[in-house]
Amino acid sequence: MAMKRTMRWGAAIAVLSVGLMARAQSAASVAAGMSPVADAAKANWEYGALLQGGVGLEERTDYSFLLVGGHLGKVLTPELGTGLFKGNLEYAVEVFPFWQSYTPKFQRIYCPVVPTVLGGNNCSAPYTVGGTATGVSITPIMLRWNLTHGKKIMPWVQAAGGVVWTNHKYPAVGDLNASDPTQTGPASDTSVWNFTPQGGVGAHYFIKPKRSIDMSVNAVHISSASLGDKNPGVNVSLQMSVGYSWWK
Repeated sequence: MAMKRTMRWGAAIAVLSVGLMARAQSAASVAAGMSPVADAAKANWEYGALLQGGVGLEERTDYSFLLVGGHLGKVLTPELGTGLFKGNLEYAVEVFPFWQSYTPKFQRIYCPVVPTVLGGNNCSAPYTVGGTATGVSITPIMLRWNLTHGKKIMPWVQAAGGVVWTNHKYPAVGDLNASDPTQTGPASDTSVWNFTPQGGVGAHYFIKPKRSIDMSVNAVHISSASLGDKNPGVNVSLQMSVGYSWWK
């Protein structure tokens, strides 16, 4: 019985000793400037996986988005500045091989020749447009300022620009009014190519050295820059992402 009690006490003391040593080592690392954020600030590369989703705003509140992809970033500068704004500049590229936008479905017709008073028209039967648009998005220009004054949390702000290709012209336009060629005539289509200028804020939360959980909020504009006949676009969408990053 005494032997068992001694063994239990010995195990408890060993666990406590290991815990105290780990805590002391962690405190010493922080004191020496080796916090997870300070460690990541010395890294050259960031590799991340992302899940992003959001909704349209203003006249596009019935639009929603879902994206899955990755982030590759290259830290361009050492830490610059002091205080709350101390940080470094990162250039990054994000690719979303899975990009979907969910939009309302509606009926439209296509009239290759405008109807006249004397004749009929060549309009098609009504058909459905809208719904789910699937595509691929790449953001090749992303500039991010990482704020490195913290210990475990690294906030950031960014500006970026990209492009998205969809499997049909996005967003869909048109109606059933054969007398309105701007909606049903040959010059009433959008484009499968759209540009995505955007800006956002976010943060890396380091769960251990050089490993972080990432969260962000981005305002994304979607526009074809008039590559199509019409350019209704999505003036503003609010998209939130969660991800995981490795720092090298």
